[in-house]
Amino acid sequence: MKWIVFFIFLLSLLDAKTNIKSLQYSGVKATHNGKPMLVERIQNGKCLDIPITPNTLYSNYIDKKAPIECKKTFLTTLGILQPISIDKDIKTVGELEVLEHIKKAEKEPSKYILIDSRRVDWYEQITIPTAINLPYNEIALDEDFKEDFGKMLTMLNIKKSKKGLDFSNAKTAVLFCNGSWCVQSSKAIFILIDMGYPKEKLLWYRGGLQDWLAYGMTTTLNNH
Repeated sequence: MKWIVFFIFLLSLLDAKTNIKSLQYSGVKATHNGKPMLVERIQNGKCLDIPITPNTLYSNYIDKKAPIECKKTFLTTLGILQPISIDKDIKTVGELEVLEHIKKAEKEPSKYILIDSRRVDWYEQITIPTAINLPYNEIALDEDFKEDFGKMLTMLNIKKSKKGLDFSNAKTAVLFCNGSWCVQSSKAIFILIDMGYPKEKLLWYRGGLQDWLAYGMTTTLNNH
C-alpha cells in the first residue's frame, strides 16, 4: 500500500512539471484592462527550422538568412547584471512560472498579482499582460502619501490595524523590470521587505521584459 501511495505521489510531481511546460504551447487565458486575451509563446512557423551552429553564436547569434520575423535586436551592455538570487528566501522564476502565476491570478485575484516595477513611462509603452504597475520609485512607505499609500495597500491586499500593517492576507507577487541587468524590481522587493512584506510571498522574475520579448511571449502596448 505504501508503494502505491508513493507511486501516485511521484506521478503527481511529474504531472505538475509536465503541466507547467505545456503552458508555452497552450498559453494562459487572461484579462488585461478589461479585455480577454491569450498570453502565450508566439511561435512563427518560419522560425522553427532555423539551424543553430557555432558560427551563429558570436556576434549576431543568428544566420543572416533567417527571416526578419525571427530576429530581435538587444543591447548587451546595459545596466548592472543581477545575481540569479537576490535573497535566499526569495524565489527566482522564469517565463513558465510567470505564465503559471498569471493563470493563478486569473482564478484567485485576491491572492496573486503580477507587478511591473518599472517607471510609469515604460509601463505605459509595453508590459506583460495582466501586470499592474507599482513603480519602484513611487512605493509609498508611510502615510504621508495617503492616496498612493492607500492604493498600494489595496493593490497588495494589505490591511491596516492598530498594531500597524497586517500582511497575513497579502498577495503572492511576482515582480519584474526590464531585464537581468535592471535593478528596479530588486529595489522594489527590498522596499516591500522593509515595510514588513513576507519574503515567502515575493517572487522575482529576473529575466524581465527583455527575456520575455526574446522568447516571443505575448506583450501588450498600453499606449495603443
